Amino acid sequence: MPAFDGTEGLPPLPEPPPEDGYEPAGGYFRDSGGFGGFGGSGGGREGRNGSAGGGGGYGGGGGGGGYERTPPQDLAAEQGVLGGMLLSKDAIPDVIEVLKGRDFYQPKHEQVFDAILDLYGRGEPADAVTVANELTKRGELSRVGGPAYLHTLMDSVPNAASAGYYAEIVHERAILRRLVEAGTRITQMGYATEGDDIDEIVNRAQSEIYSVTEQRAGEDYAPLSDIMEGAIDEIESIANRSGEMTGVPTGFADLDSLTQGLHPGQMIIVAARPAMGKSTIGLDFARSCSIRNGLTSVIFSLEMGRNEITMRLLSAEARIALHHMRSGNMTDDDWGKIARKMGDLSSAPLFIDDSPNMSMMEIRAKCRRLKQRHDLRLVIVDYLQLMSGGGARRAESRQQEVSEMSRNLKLLAKELEVPIVAIAQLNRGPEQRTDKKPMMSDLRESGSLEQDADVVILLHREAAYEAESPRAGEADLIVAKHRNGPTATITVAFQGHYSRFVDMQQS
Repeated sequence: MPAFDGTEGLPPLPEPPPEDGYEPAGGYFRDSGGFGGFGGSGGGREGRNGSAGGGGGYGGGGGGGGYERTPPQDLAAEQGVLGGMLLSKDAIPDVIEVLKGRDFYQPKHEQVFDAILDLYGRGEPADAVTVANELTKRGELSRVGGPAYLHTLMDSVPNAASAGYYAEIVHERAILRRLVEAGTRITQMGYATEGDDIDEIVNRAQSEIYSVTEQRAGEDYAPLSDIMEGAIDEIESIANRSGEMTGVPTGFADLDSLTQGLHPGQMIIVAARPAMGKSTIGLDFARSCSIRNGLTSVIFSLEMGRNEITMRLLSAEARIALHHMRSGNMTDDDWGKIARKMGDLSSAPLFIDDSPNMSMMEIRAKCRRLKQRHDLRLVIVDYLQLMSGGGARRAESRQQEVSEMSRNLKLLAKELEVPIVAIAQLNRGPEQRTDKKPMMSDLRESGSLEQDADVVILLHREAAYEAESPRAGEADLIVAKHRNGPTATITVAFQGHYSRFVDMQQS
């Protein structure tokens, strides 16, 4: 599904006000009808007298009477940020952690900010003299007000210590401006819905708001020269970790050694035939993420209820046989183990959602919320083929529907920058082979699963087919696809009575 930036087919947003900070007659959002204010109606429709424009209400209307609102901004804070950066190079790191050039309301402030960053990045002093020289080279000095304005910026703050605080103010105002712009686009979507899918419109609106809060409205493309530095920095960072995990640990040493954990933006498919332990592997990943490492994860379970999942987590962590819990044959020792482990499980940042018949749109909305509020680090969907498309437009076939869900999960992983583990069912292909081992071509209902996935792990237990197998208690994690590394088959121990898989050495 192509990316949607919220503007296709809609009127363009008006240009920001000129550099002097004043607005032209008609106001900042004149083209979109302005704001109705309290009690008024939205912009762009015909008013009571038949003319286009915003409603009356408090604060005036669009396209005409009353006064128009100035977009949220704080010019004094912008001056304070730049003044602090010019006064002391120590203030620059505090500011660049918070601000980007586009966060400034005044274009001339963005130009000064960019000049300071370029000098700082080259290891050169960034004071009034050097910044003026840099702006002169760019032909921008007169546009920002000349050297005198740089000294005005320095005089606007008593010292550089507050630059980081001023940066927070500027950042907040920038978010508010983008929120206003997003609101305008959402309003336009609402009025331009002729026959459109309402679920798709809601998704677009959510994307608009999410892009505001996450500050990810960057360019869609960038030259390799700009990307290269970041890539080299990442390589150096990985090298300096000296073998430390770079992704979310799975809890399996050999698998983590192969993949370096589960990485942001990845979609990982874990697939098997029924009763092989697919859900158990998903829970093992979640336990490693949240209970062992304190990272936030969420399990969307379309197969098991939340109580059943919790019982399995307790069984795995406390080493209590799951059938003891289910049958009520709990010993005093079992209760003691639960008492010792309850605290660890209760404090873990692990969320469980067992809502029935979940759609892709619901999962997307919930993940966005968890990302914003709890710094979500891992998503597990159990299992993919039980999800519903959820859109008003019905897919032509189940295969097409699963393909769309697969693609949307991959897009969601990239949007949120979290790994998404999708549990999937295999078809009967393995049962028709002599060795019963699964292959990627066995993925049920959609070939796009193997195409979209970054990692495909096929779970196989020989003992599930042969009761007298010499490999009883063992399982193979067949890494059949690994986009960024080698493939391999990793043997782990299956402890079904504890509802878990563990490394062979732990068994």
